[in-house]
Amino acid sequence: MTIVELTEKRALMAKRAFTTRRVPAGDMMTLLRGDLAPQTGDLVLAAVQEIGKHRKIEKPTGRRALMMPGDEIIVSYGNRYAPDQFEALVPDDLSVCDLVAGGGIASNEVCRHDRMIEPTRIAPIGLIGDGQGQRLNLSRYAIRPTRGGKPITPILVAGTAMNSGKTFSAASLVRGLTSSGYRVAGIKSTGTGSGGDLWQMKDMGADLVLDFTDAGFASTYKIPAEKIEAGVLDLIDHAANADCQFAVVEIADGLQHEETATLLRSERLRQRSAGLLFAAYDSMGARAGVEALLLAHHKVLAVSGQLTRSPLAIREAMAALDCPIYTPLELQAGALVGRIDAAWRGDEPWRTRPKVELIARPTRPLPREVAPGPCATARTFGFRPEVSASA
Repeated sequence: MTIVELTEKRALMAKRAFTTRRVPAGDMMTLLRGDLAPQTGDLVLAAVQEIGKHRKIEKPTGRRALMMPGDEIIVSYGNRYAPDQFEALVPDDLSVCDLVAGGGIASNEVCRHDRMIEPTRIAPIGLIGDGQGQRLNLSRYAIRPTRGGKPITPILVAGTAMNSGKTFSAASLVRGLTSSGYRVAGIKSTGTGSGGDLWQMKDMGADLVLDFTDAGFASTYKIPAEKIEAGVLDLIDHAANADCQFAVVEIADGLQHEETATLLRSERLRQRSAGLLFAAYDSMGARAGVEALLLAHHKVLAVSGQLTRSPLAIREAMAALDCPIYTPLELQAGALVGRIDAAWRGDEPWRTRPKVELIARPTRPLPREVAPGPCATARTFGFRPEVSASA
């Protein structure tokens, strides 16, 4: 390994990505080169080699800066899981790799959605180190709040899949709570580093916005479950210490995603939360998702998401579910605030259950050997089949 100086001018001239925003510019003093294996969270100075999917890089301010071949950028190594875009893994060395997220993730593409073009190619120049030649990793700059301080009420937001409407539902809930006079934190607990979801919650009135990069992760794909759980609880405690009364905690991707399912099995997180808002793309996804969440003992406060764009989809979901279905406008108007309060006080009996038939009005009974059961549905969505159906 060789260590060379990273001048202040060169560091400032590079286009720096959102994922690196917690790292002080003054700490970036050296470049580490040679036979090195990068780790998730490591900062790297790289040169843009060939423009592909991502033509712009999101800066810490949220501005998206146009990239040109030859530009130098400062990004972070990380894995990526995005069914609508890329799966990518941290490479074993500092050879040419891919920019797989506009928020600044260097990785190697494994596969991509068939509508995606090839990712932008970047050539690492060296890992970024401090004055002693020690690599800079996002974990060094994670928040470390005091545990068990001021009270706060988390509300979880999960969904059927990527682009099911989770973020807009979460942001709309933030709006409903802040309009009711509460101090609210918007938290993105898992996913791939990018500011778009945070800016949306901030624009809806959140007093504080945080995401997993504040907990020291460039992305949460392939991060051990206990570290993700600890990171989410740190973010919630940090929001409590900032005098927020509620934390709207969005959990990325869908119930099939391993890290999402693992986090939703967290007893510590579930016991701290008042309940969960579920975003679904269609009525069948709403029906199956609610059932899986109930099997994991979550209080499903309501359903929202993309399905609320269609009156027919809402009607289908209402026929299948015994819980409220709210449009984003209704969430923004505070429709869920009273139910959250009742759930937290324990005043409301939780009768939220999917209705009996999985398929609406079948023309004949399903054969026993293919009739879907609750345990099969739970396994499909990543939850342990031994979990009791009683909530």
